[in-house]
Amino acid sequence: MPKKNDNKKNLLEEKVISIGRVTKVTKGGRHFRFSATVVVGNRRGLVGIGTGKANEVPEAIKKALQAANKNVVKVSLMDNRTIPHEATCKVGRAVVMVKPAREGTGIIAGGAARAVLELAGVKDIVSKSLGSNTKINVAKATLEALKSQNSPAKIAALRGKKVEEL
Repeated sequence: MPKKNDNKKNLLEEKVISIGRVTKVTKGGRHFRFSATVVVGNRRGLVGIGTGKANEVPEAIKKALQAANKNVVKVSLMDNRTIPHEATCKVGRAVVMVKPAREGTGIIAGGAARAVLELAGVKDIVSKSLGSNTKINVAKATLEALKSQNSPAKIAALRGKKVEEL
C-alpha cells in the first residue's frame, strides 16, 4: 500500500553537495568511512537537506537522501521566482546573506548555496557566503535563510491588516 508522501518524494530532484572520507585510526590500521550531504527539492518551493555516513559511498548517499526527504520544508516565494525580503542566517561559523533580485538576474550564488537555491525553485536571487565556507554549514544556513522568509500575506495576518494596507 503506497504511503501518503510517496508522490511528493518521487517528484523531488536530488543533488549531492559533498562526499567526505573520514578516517579512524585503530590498533589494526586505518578504518575508512564516508559521509555524504544531499539536497532534495522540487524546484517549486519544497527543499530539504540531509547527511548520511556509511562504509561505502552509495550507502552514505542513500542514507543522506532518506534524511533529506524527512527534512523537506516549504519555502515562500514571490511570483514563483524570488524571495520576499533580505535575510542573513548563521550556522556554525558560516554566514549566508540572501537578497531578492529583479527578474532576469538569475541565481548569483556559489557552491552549496546555489544547489539549495536551485532545488528550492528560486530563479532570481543574490546570495553571499561570509565566514566559513564549509559546504554542510553553508547549505544549512541557506536553508535557514529561506525558512525565515515571510510572505506579505503572513505579515499582514500577524499585524491584523490586509495585504493592501502594507
